Amino acid sequence: MSELRNIVDIVVRLQKLERDGSKSDRMLAAMVLADLDFASKAPISEIAAKIGVSEPTVTRFCRSLGCEGVRDFKFWLAQAIAVGGQYLTQSQSTEEGRNHQVVELVAEAAIAAIRRAADALDHTVISQVATRACAAERVLCIGSGGTSSMLATEMQNRLYRLGLNTVSQVDGQLQRMFAAVAGAGTLVLAFSTSGHAQSVIDSVQVARQYGAATVAVTAPGSVLAAAAEIVVPYRTIEDGNLFKPTSSRFAMLMLVDVLATMVAEARGPKVLEGLRRIKQSLNALKIEDPHLPLGD
Repeated sequence: MSELRNIVDIVVRLQKLERDGSKSDRMLAAMVLADLDFASKAPISEIAAKIGVSEPTVTRFCRSLGCEGVRDFKFWLAQAIAVGGQYLTQSQSTEEGRNHQVVELVAEAAIAAIRRAADALDHTVISQVATRACAAERVLCIGSGGTSSMLATEMQNRLYRLGLNTVSQVDGQLQRMFAAVAGAGTLVLAFSTSGHAQSVIDSVQVARQYGAATVAVTAPGSVLAAAAEIVVPYRTIEDGNLFKPTSSRFAMLMLVDVLATMVAEARGPKVLEGLRRIKQSLNALKIEDPHLPLGD
């Protein structure tokens, strides 16, 4: 196998053989895709017997997929089932997610995610983070991935308007570069739902080496949690609906807003002038409704 072995998508290779392979390859690929669990566990004799081919044919089939043999094929198939098997079966009716039911489904999941996160929140820890942010010369917000990078950007959006020197970085290389020039006056706020984003972990370790304060909003017990000085624990709990975007985003945004609000309260009335200026500048752009959110 090549050095790209660790990113093999055996399912795509099976789908291609089902379309374009020899007669026996098409039969075997169709059988495997129809019953992944059987194909990943059954001995070669049973796989061969199920569609009436020889065992050497099964071995050749596995090699045509880029595997070294049947054992190697089973390894990649088991991995595919473990990682993405839930997306390969349409066990959920699409009728569930229609019309007004979609609204209720998304809203209830978002509320539940926020409530769980709020109930688990340690107010003392959040207060400590807010105090560190107010005292910092600069705040560096980092995150990698869909939700985590969005949260890093949103944290910057919340803090700069409160008068804090804040920057966010979602590029892994830039995260490490900014961490390398951090110092005792820097607070690093790192976001990762999994706690295993390597660039974020590396950046926290680098920044901490140079004396920066480090805070991770992440899964407790993760690598990132171990790397940071302070941890705001966050557990992602999904409802199993494969068609709906993750509700954890709402809970993480709630944590961002809680932290921003505590920073604003800690800084007191002096934040109001900056907020007034933002509102004034937007008014100059003919956005004259005073009830609109501040720059949102």
